[in-house]
Amino acid sequence: MSTYQYTDDLQLLKQDLSGKDWLVACLCAAWCDTCTAYRTHFQELAARHPDKCFAWIDIEESAHLVDEIEIENFPTLLIQYQDQVAFLGTMLPDTGQLHRLIGSLQESLASAPIKRSALNQQAPAGWNLRQLILAE
Repeated sequence: MSTYQYTDDLQLLKQDLSGKDWLVACLCAAWCDTCTAYRTHFQELAARHPDKCFAWIDIEESAHLVDEIEIENFPTLLIQYQDQVAFLGTMLPDTGQLHRLIGSLQESLASAPIKRSALNQQAPAGWNLRQLILAE
């Protein structure tokens, strides 16, 4: 069973992440109605991927984790394998689409290193959400 965590308890999130290679994070805001509607579906998807750490990160409450990236639209999603950002960008609030993307990234990793699409938002050099969470 997935230990889906929220950033109001970063220690539990840190524990879950320390034992998993994949981080799937939804970067959102409490005032965003789209994010609020998406949250339950995101949590349900987490249960389908118990080998991955799913995190719901409020960009205002946990600004110190995301202050180096520019978030213009919601939901913004990050998929990271170990220390490599595989995807960072806005995605329609459709967990079916996210599920397919996760599967595609996981399959591609089996045959070659992950290549980020040119459509991805660029993360600043050295920015690593996984390491920021683990350093908490």
